[in-house]
Amino acid sequence: MAGTDGLAGWNRPLLLIGCGNMAGAILARWLDSGLRPHLVHVVDPAQPSPASGVTVDSVLPESIAPGTLVLLGIKPQSLGAVAPDLNARLGEGCTVLSMLAGLPLSLLRGAFPAAEHVVRMMPNLPVRSGQGVVLTYAEATDPTLDMLLSPLGLIEPLSAESDFDLGTALSGCGPAYVYRFIDALAVAGARLGLPQDQAGRLARQTVAGAASAAARSATAPAAMADAVASPGGMTRVGLDILDADERLIDLLTDTLRAARDRGAELAAAT
Repeated sequence: MAGTDGLAGWNRPLLLIGCGNMAGAILARWLDSGLRPHLVHVVDPAQPSPASGVTVDSVLPESIAPGTLVLLGIKPQSLGAVAPDLNARLGEGCTVLSMLAGLPLSLLRGAFPAAEHVVRMMPNLPVRSGQGVVLTYAEATDPTLDMLLSPLGLIEPLSAESDFDLGTALSGCGPAYVYRFIDALAVAGARLGLPQDQAGRLARQTVAGAASAAARSATAPAAMADAVASPGGMTRVGLDILDADERLIDLLTDTLRAARDRGAELAAAT
């Protein structure tokens, strides 16, 4: 997706603590969307500068300017080592935006009492192209966050923090499950006789086109499937296999349950 100038008017400093795959994808999208690099300070000893003008350090700055938005992109188990020094440096009016899976708002609020706002978020990797999903939860939301997050894709506030693990299982882990489906569709085509590379191309483009159509349509995906399945036709007999005894729904329910429960286990172990 082409960049936009949606963040050209953003004027708050941004401090990224950790800039791995997900935080790096978010920052790249922000820069594509007009964010001025001089506003960005990255603290990550393992990362080179993501763009000209972005400051990168291996240690925290001595002080953090008032109004800074701090994005936590570290591993959850690193919070205890980072939080005391980070909290001590926060200026007035700072917001802490946490991507730390499994860590509840109460724990984050306890770790950052100097922050004006603390917000949980969980993005998925398609944020890089502006086609992602970002779950958010906060007791009091920073009013400027909508402007910052909107270039990433669908922003979905959760009304209950207890939904965070399940929402993460669906949208945060979901891209991996879709990739697995694409691969399975291609493998099935190859098993039945198509050349492997051709089956792969067909599977990728078929899923991409269907997903794009579903995203643009007000019709429920189940109804869209039925609309292209003529009675007794090829599509219908295939759907009959997927729909038998709700096997596909049961499989995905088990998948999401396992991911959700693992999130709870990780939180309990933190």
